[in-house]
Amino acid sequence: KMPRPSFRAALSLLVSGVAGSAAPVMLTVAGSDSGGGAGIQADLKACEALGVFGTTALVALTAQNTLGVHAVHPVPAAFVRAQIDAVLGDMGAHAVKTGMLPSEEAIATVAEALDEHAVAIRVIDPVIVAASGDVLAGPAAVAALKRLLLPTATVLTPNMPEAGALLGVAAPTSVEEMRAAAAALLDLGPQAVLLKGGRLPAPEAEAAEGGAAEAAEGRAAVGMVDVYADAEHGVVELRYRRGGTQKTNSAGC
Repeated sequence: KMPRPSFRAALSLLVSGVAGSAAPVMLTVAGSDSGGGAGIQADLKACEALGVFGTTALVALTAQNTLGVHAVHPVPAAFVRAQIDAVLGDMGAHAVKTGMLPSEEAIATVAEALDEHAVAIRVIDPVIVAASGDVLAGPAAVAALKRLLLPTATVLTPNMPEAGALLGVAAPTSVEEMRAAAAALLDLGPQAVLLKGGRLPAPEAEAAEGGAAEAAEGRAAVGMVDVYADAEHGVVELRYRRGGTQKTNSAGC
């Protein structure tokens, strides 16, 4: 097996690419969102905003809007592989990000391709449960994700329901449970874990950043916590102000 760079080394490599004359290349291997708010459409918008050249390999088509996922049409595994080979065999990629991988076959195909192309920096977003609550990957796919992709991840980025699904337990509902889940996910092999806390219950969210005090003054609660974990820094709480919107499609929360 090829050696994996540490999370810090991976970040340094990406930063050096951004500082160079040519834009770094990122390949997103994920599903398409017909509503334009999530999936590869959102990834490409993020790449554009950050000065990264985004490329794609479609794994599934979805009939989707802000209300939910209405239908999913998987792309044949052979064609998924053909897309990855076409991009990595020509332009290469500084990093690869995976998103919705709806089946065990798709996950095995992607894992094999990334290994054969020696992709070192891998952002694995285990898209198992959409923000709308729709389940996008069944038990066999979750098991394949844990077996084939999590141990190779530079960083794993689950939301709270996805963390529970990967660990085979109920989703965390508090900051302390998020901390424990992030540490347990790190034991599955990724270099780092970023557990997104957008679904924290209101009392937990308020406690995160003095939100209760602000609410008492007539303002909205502002607490927001993500939990980061790696071997070097341990478990770290990342605290922010919560955005005042109900439009959470593609928030990854």
